[in-house]
Amino acid sequence: MHYLAPKEFLDRYAAGGTAKTQKSAGKLLALSLLAGALIALGCAATNTAVHGLENVGLARTVSGLLFPFGLCMVIVTGAELFTGNSLLVLSLLERKCTLSGLLRNWALVYLGNFLGALLAAAGCVFFGQLNYSAGGLAVYTVRLAAGKCALPFLSGFGLGIFCNVLVCLGVLLALSAQDAAGRFMGAFIPVCYFVLCGFEHCVANMYYIAAGLLAVRNPQYLQLAQEAGVDLSALTVPNFLLGNLLPVTLGNILGGAGLAALLWYAHLKKD
Repeated sequence: MHYLAPKEFLDRYAAGGTAKTQKSAGKLLALSLLAGALIALGCAATNTAVHGLENVGLARTVSGLLFPFGLCMVIVTGAELFTGNSLLVLSLLERKCTLSGLLRNWALVYLGNFLGALLAAAGCVFFGQLNYSAGGLAVYTVRLAAGKCALPFLSGFGLGIFCNVLVCLGVLLALSAQDAAGRFMGAFIPVCYFVLCGFEHCVANMYYIAAGLLAVRNPQYLQLAQEAGVDLSALTVPNFLLGNLLPVTLGNILGGAGLAALLWYAHLKKD
């Protein structure tokens, strides 16, 4: 067979959670920094591809076709992604890890993902990657970041739930496949859906908003954004951390953990 049944891949993930929660802090930080950078590079690629498109549907479609390769690279490299690690609830419910081990993993991986995304954002801004279209990419990046910072708390929370249900399904579908092509397609389709729908992913937003905040520190980019009529009032560090990352992260946790609990109850829980 070229795929595993649900109980088989859920068992495999639950067992693998033991190693995830027992990795050294150094390895967790290294692998999570890699994952944050890979997701951030996927964000940079989608921004570059769509910044000149005015049709929203076409822009979302192009983004949906490009962004999922970030998760594919995370999976094949064994990197640690915070949103995917919401599935460690499976290991907790199967008593393959402890609550303290799960929380330690989440904290270290979140920090590493943040650092990786920030490094990628800083590199794109300071080395001139945003110069495409005479700074048009910089304007798009700033506008996108400002829009995310203005998102209402409840919207960020709800869109975060939907997002991570799909991301975690992508992780599990990739795990169900027995070959490389199957793993890529398993990861690709659910993530494509979340990007098409405009759901909110905390690690992606670590790049999107950080890149916008860094871009407005460049006088040339700031002037271009102001001339384009971008409302910069919401683009602040407090709105980044508390107005967007906080609700989106909470929604991502609830979406991934809720999916894990549902699948555990349906397939692994002993009657």
